[in-house]
Amino acid sequence: MSDIHRPAFHGFEQIPLREYAERAYLDYSMYVVLDRALPFLGDGLKQVQRRIVYAMSGLGLNAGPKPKKSARTVGDVIGKYHPHGDSACYEALVLMAQPFSYRYPLIDGQGNFGSSDDPKSFAAMRYTESKLTPIAEVLLGELGQGTVDWDPNFDGTLEEPTWLPARLPHLLLNGTTGIAVGMATDVPPHNLREIVSACVRLLDDPEANVRDLCEHVRGPDYPTRAEIITPAADLQAIYETGLGSVRARATYVREGQNIVITALPYQVSPSKVIEQIAQQLRAKKLPWLDGEGVRDESDHLNPVRLVLFARSNRVDVEQMMGHLFATTDLEKSYRVNLNVIGLDGRPQVKNLKSLLGEWLEFRADTVTRRLRHRLERVERRLHLLEGLLIAFLNLDEVIRIIRSEDEPKPVLIARFALSEEQADYILDTKLRQLARLEEMKIRGEQDELDRERDQLIATFGSKAKLKKMIREELLADAKKFGDERISPLVAREAAQALDETELVASEPMTVVLSEKGWVRAAKGHDIDAAALSYRDGDGLLAAVRGRSTQQVAFFDTTGRSYSAAAHALPSARGNGEPLTGRFSPPVGAGFQALCTGENDSRFVLASSHGYGFVTRFENLTGRNKAGKAMLSLTHGASVLQPAPIADAKTDRIVAVTSAGHLLAFPVSDLPELDKGKGNKIIEIPKAKRSTERVVAIAAVPAGGTLTVKSGARTMSLSFKQLEDYLGTRGSRGGLLSRGWQKVDALVVE
Repeated sequence: MSDIHRPAFHGFEQIPLREYAERAYLDYSMYVVLDRALPFLGDGLKQVQRRIVYAMSGLGLNAGPKPKKSARTVGDVIGKYHPHGDSACYEALVLMAQPFSYRYPLIDGQGNFGSSDDPKSFAAMRYTESKLTPIAEVLLGELGQGTVDWDPNFDGTLEEPTWLPARLPHLLLNGTTGIAVGMATDVPPHNLREIVSACVRLLDDPEANVRDLCEHVRGPDYPTRAEIITPAADLQAIYETGLGSVRARATYVREGQNIVITALPYQVSPSKVIEQIAQQLRAKKLPWLDGEGVRDESDHLNPVRLVLFARSNRVDVEQMMGHLFATTDLEKSYRVNLNVIGLDGRPQVKNLKSLLGEWLEFRADTVTRRLRHRLERVERRLHLLEGLLIAFLNLDEVIRIIRSEDEPKPVLIARFALSEEQADYILDTKLRQLARLEEMKIRGEQDELDRERDQLIATFGSKAKLKKMIREELLADAKKFGDERISPLVAREAAQALDETELVASEPMTVVLSEKGWVRAAKGHDIDAAALSYRDGDGLLAAVRGRSTQQVAFFDTTGRSYSAAAHALPSARGNGEPLTGRFSPPVGAGFQALCTGENDSRFVLASSHGYGFVTRFENLTGRNKAGKAMLSLTHGASVLQPAPIADAKTDRIVAVTSAGHLLAFPVSDLPELDKGKGNKIIEIPKAKRSTERVVAIAAVPAGGTLTVKSGARTMSLSFKQLEDYLGTRGSRGGLLSRGWQKVDALVVE
């Protein structure tokens, strides 16, 4: 059997899949970085933007002529230079035409090109028309003067410019954003006059640092009148590193009782701001505004006019606006990342001096190429004029040769020592141009071109003259296209959102806790908590008076404390809700006590075994659903209702036991702790600890009255009468009179 020979495969490369995937992804990544996402420092354009501007110039859509359908432009772009989707190309065209997106729009759009409220609400390209704006001239004016390199288009049938010969640093004028593979760019827009002023400063003083340049470039200049509130020092740090963030804030005025927002930060939608404010109104977090809240009254005369309807003239406008700045897009932060493709073709984060310095190198090279191109044109024209003058001086002989010779070109070249170009030019010249009058024109044109050539050669040989030319051209464009700053620079602190309690109207409230741990809150202090309806088998455990802006602390049977905002508790119109739904106490634990007050308020915490301490209310609060360990209890002890202290220097702590022993002593005798078991408050003999316990504890202020309740009976003890029960902390105290030895509660009035 003959051997079977396998055919040899040729014409392709066999490589491992891993190597191929790595190479393919790297190639794709570099394409995204260099051709799609990051701009070139020279003209500040991405590839699609450059192709749109160039295609429009090719269609004759400059600032002067009438605009043409945008579909015509998009068709030319994707058909000749940019083989991608038409929708993406049209969106890039629209962006360059939106005055609220571009600081200096490059395209003049006719029709619906979107709005600041919805930038992508533009009409289809078959409905809109467009042409270039006058400022596009700074990108295209020198295009045909040998200033750029040309590359073949995607199918090799046409050529397109590799970059555009920008006369101004367009990258910083309009800024750009882009996300590539592993890197991004965020260059904010700037004021034309400021950027040109910085360029001139760098031309005059190449040793100028970023701080010097920041005297000219004071900060970004967005196409909106919202304030830039980033401090000057922070802006300088951004320009020194090329990284950072800029914060912008809406502006407002007061019109009578209402507040009118007149400018929004860059790319902030009015409808989104209205929705954000409406959400807070629904959540009752904007007590300053009435039911209508906000209304959009924007029109052509007032592009941004959002009216906030205040409840009254007494509303603190600064406090309200500060809160809105912090919680809505009325104040917004913009990332700055000056990551661009430099003259070396590599992406890099650059500082302000590097950006401007490199662009000036680009501009110097562009001007040099332009001058060299012009010099070549001048020398070629002089060469042709020299041949034309020879023909004029020997006109009869030239005519004879042309009439008599079958091939006059080589004869002319040999007879008058002409070049082929000169001979062709003579043969193409009309006879009437060789009249007597033309000699003066020829010699005049020669003299003029000689002077221009001398100037060009002199400029080539002098860096100072080249710098002067660049400087004068920059200043001329600044005068022609420059304008005043739009975004004012105002040094302000970043806004801070108000605490939730500050957003609630301060109203008196009574918080009621039932025996089974159900809680509710009623407006007012004249509430009879015992008269409220309770679920079957439940009843009143305790009630405290406070304000809607305060926190309420609850204690479970293990001594742990939990807290909730008073205004967030359910209404007393119903039975309330169980605290176990809000908090997560240990298994089997119930709730025994509650208190409310300001953070600096002080309370006496005590257990039924007679131990306790003084603590600040702030120690009782926290956001942990599992609570925090507060009062350490001995076995069998329970938590007593905390007693509020009015004055730690003069108040007296009063404790009463179930056996009728009552002890009073100064608050200063009991230590102030953050948590723990505390010190002994009143003595309970060891033999009676199984049956006797502390029933209640109170803090009586000077001049106050202590009411002792025993069943339906009450007994009042004045502050002076309490002296009969004064004793040392931890002592047994005095015995109440017969019939009052079964105390239910102590009330301070």
